[in-house]
Amino acid sequence: MSTSEPKTTKVRGIPRRDFLGAAAAIGLSATGWSKLAGGVEGVGAEVARQEDLFVINMLGGLFNPNPRTGGFGGAGFDARSIADAIDSGMRAVNVTVGFVSGPQEPFESTMSAITSWTRRVGSHPDALVRVWNASDIERAREERKVGIIFGFQNAAMMGDDVSRVRRFADLGVRIVQLTYNGANQLGHGSMVPENGGLTPFGHEVVEALEAADVLVDLSHSGEQTCLDALRAATRPTAITHTGCRALSDMPRNKTDEELRLVADTGGIVGIYFVPFLDPDYMAVATDVVRHVEHAIDVCGEDHVGIGTDAGTTQVDDMDAFRATTARDVVRRMAAGIGVTEELPGVVPMIPDMQGPGQFRQLAGMLMDRGHSAERVEKVMGLNALRVMREVWRG
Repeated sequence: MSTSEPKTTKVRGIPRRDFLGAAAAIGLSATGWSKLAGGVEGVGAEVARQEDLFVINMLGGLFNPNPRTGGFGGAGFDARSIADAIDSGMRAVNVTVGFVSGPQEPFESTMSAITSWTRRVGSHPDALVRVWNASDIERAREERKVGIIFGFQNAAMMGDDVSRVRRFADLGVRIVQLTYNGANQLGHGSMVPENGGLTPFGHEVVEALEAADVLVDLSHSGEQTCLDALRAATRPTAITHTGCRALSDMPRNKTDEELRLVADTGGIVGIYFVPFLDPDYMAVATDVVRHVEHAIDVCGEDHVGIGTDAGTTQVDDMDAFRATTARDVVRRMAAGIGVTEELPGVVPMIPDMQGPGQFRQLAGMLMDRGHSAERVEKVMGLNALRVMREVWRG
């Protein structure tokens, strides 16, 4: 698919062979076909009504973003956010349970967070499933629940002790990101101008993560650290949440070389739903589609997924949310953990692709542009499930 069209271009029609295949895949009868014959957007609308959409969010969360419930990014979640997650079709999500940045001691704060998250997930057995392996995700799908994958967005909690990798794996951590935006003892993050590579200790940690059947995540890493880790990898890797730098030249997005090497490991690239997808920092839903399509062009359809870096509950009051976000951006910049493209007043989401319908919206948009139902299913969740089956051997 071409990714060169501007975001204002109207979606193209589905070729007859793909239309028929898509219609069959979503269970349309001959009568249903006649209802959709008037235009391609009907297929997308029909996808949006399906109850059996299967989504694995490679990085996201369960939280209510509305300020009266605690604001954006809060670790807690409420009945609404759980219900929205279930209704969205998301059957598994990688949530951040460990130290990311700040003055806390990384190891101790991470151990405390794992305990808290274990208790939190266990208190909702009717809605949540703790994910240890791929079969737990399949169970969540069958029971219409949400599988909670424990993941890290920084490996600083390893200290200088590589044996902690196994300790965290035994506690159920299934995905580990090597760095956040800054530098740590493993390598450089995306905001470190020196762009140094993976350190000797970083190489040890990558080897230990693979041995412990933990998925190596290269989101937020600097380009050289990412490339070094990919070349050292012997098993599938992931960039759980990113965009394509060829379309939007920002530090948090990945180059085609990085994307291609992830695919070469047998891994997966998750496209996020954040403003970094647009060079002017004003990303909309069509930008998500453009980045998914570019990633498919570079990696192949078997190596692309989604990692929204967001939740599934709609913002009720966007003005209030912008104010909350502006304060958070100032705080992050003062702490030295933000990126240069974070601007006060710009919300960390795609405003026209949010809430529990966001995944059905994306699936419909992709099908409206001619992507087959089989390809869309891969991107929404089956590719991630395949990688997890291969990496989580236990």
